Amino acid sequence: MSELERSFVVGSTEVPLLEHTIGEQLDRSAARWGEREALVSAHQGVRLSYQALKERVDAYAAGMLALGLERGDRLGIWSHNNWEWLVTQLATARIGVILVNINPAYRRSELTFALNKVGCKALISMPAFKTSDYVDIIQSIAPELADSEPGRLQAAKVPELRLVATLGEQHHSGMLRFVDLPDHARQQHVDQLGRIAGELDCNDAINIQFTSGTTGSPKGATLTHRNILNNGFFVGETIRLTEADRLCVPVPLYHCFGMVMGNLACLTHGSCVVYPSEAFEPEAVLRTVAAERCTGLYGVPTMFNAELAHPDFQTFDLGSLRTGIMAGSPCPVEVMKRVINEMNMGEVTIAYGMTETSPVSFQSSATDPVERRVSTVGRVHPHLEVKVVDDAGNIVAPGEPGELCTRGYSVMQGYWGDAEKTAEVIDAEGWMHTGDLGVIDEQGYCSIIGRIKDMVIRGGENIYPREVEDFFYTHPAVEDVQVVGVPDSRYGEELCAWVRLRSGAKATEEELREFARGEIAHHKIPRYIRIVDEFPMTVTGKIQKFLIREQMVEELGLDGDKNA
Repeated sequence: MSELERSFVVGSTEVPLLEHTIGEQLDRSAARWGEREALVSAHQGVRLSYQALKERVDAYAAGMLALGLERGDRLGIWSHNNWEWLVTQLATARIGVILVNINPAYRRSELTFALNKVGCKALISMPAFKTSDYVDIIQSIAPELADSEPGRLQAAKVPELRLVATLGEQHHSGMLRFVDLPDHARQQHVDQLGRIAGELDCNDAINIQFTSGTTGSPKGATLTHRNILNNGFFVGETIRLTEADRLCVPVPLYHCFGMVMGNLACLTHGSCVVYPSEAFEPEAVLRTVAAERCTGLYGVPTMFNAELAHPDFQTFDLGSLRTGIMAGSPCPVEVMKRVINEMNMGEVTIAYGMTETSPVSFQSSATDPVERRVSTVGRVHPHLEVKVVDDAGNIVAPGEPGELCTRGYSVMQGYWGDAEKTAEVIDAEGWMHTGDLGVIDEQGYCSIIGRIKDMVIRGGENIYPREVEDFFYTHPAVEDVQVVGVPDSRYGEELCAWVRLRSGAKATEEELREFARGEIAHHKIPRYIRIVDEFPMTVTGKIQKFLIREQMVEELGLDGDKNA
């Protein structure tokens, strides 16, 4: 790539975009790699070849048709990782039904909101997980199930919901068992599958994912076959997946990381996707990688941290690993180095993106120098354009910070049923305004500084928390660190750092502050430091910085209105 004169990059177009549907991709993959393993769900003891996966998907797709689901209907899935999730993803795509990903952390009000926001006609749910009774939550929202014929629900609180199916063996009043769905199909529905395939378009909406609702109600990012199939494909190309690879996916399937970068990257390359457990468990990941001889592993930084910190880490044979992706939140340099050196992931890459862009826009290459892979998120993905702009919308010079804007095949159709919110983030020229602060250097490598709303302004100085976090990761006692801004009457804002120490390590708040003196500018040294055992996190492993800030505002008795 030639040196940039401004922060504007365009991805390669050498490899063409895929212009077919996810269902057509399944047919192609089964024809090409039929006998190869497509899926291993380790915790369920399930193994499916590509041919077996196609047959199972078709059986469930026909069953869905028999139960009255039609092209354009919305079907919610409320579950952790399992074979049923993948089959549902592919079966809905096969018949043009829009899959709605529902976070397993959602409870009664959030589930009601999600079902009504997009008008779900059907819901597939796990019955329970740990202390959460999902069937009980559904019954509390739709008590009419008790007297309803399965598939004919009419509920006051969720008026468009007709069908509820649960995973597992148990029967529940008014609900179907997921395992029984294929039994409803007749030959006419099997025949219908072939006709539907010719009617679908790769530009049809096929997936809705709710973005986090930390600043209001969640919004439903609406994605097409073309959006997510191509993004999965190019992610797989970047980590050099082939039919010989086995990719361990402990990240949630209800998020783009799992269902696009995991499932669809494997589907387009004939690779085997491996689920180690329902929800993330570090020991299950290590055990599964060793037992299944996985060649790739995904995770957010907190997941890799937990694996590296496992007391029996050294006893697991991870010699089969070569690649993977660390993404989902800023990737600390020190964690990246340990993953490369201690987990044998010499070709691990960093990826950056957001749900609204399917998700990946930047990714480092397996052949990038290690220093580039630990300090940047790589270069722009194929067939995408990205620019960095200032507050006035002008493209900045290389090396200057600004907001990242993305344009191309990956940008969502919009937020479901919300033209106003869509217009706030996608401008008239098709640019998605990410809200992320980034820098693109003269070679086209991008570094993420943080969120615009996370930037701290102390006494007129712009401070990027990521920079301060990266510094503290170099302290030998620090396992993880998160930096936020809190209100201050004199400077406007001051820095606050929450620090989690390595197992057995010791350090005081003042020792950490002293460690920074003379190493970073004085205004970047946090005024407040707290040693903590854990951070508030979403189930996807993302740190909820706004909760850290709220807690500190309350603890310190500060004016919480400033920059709230």
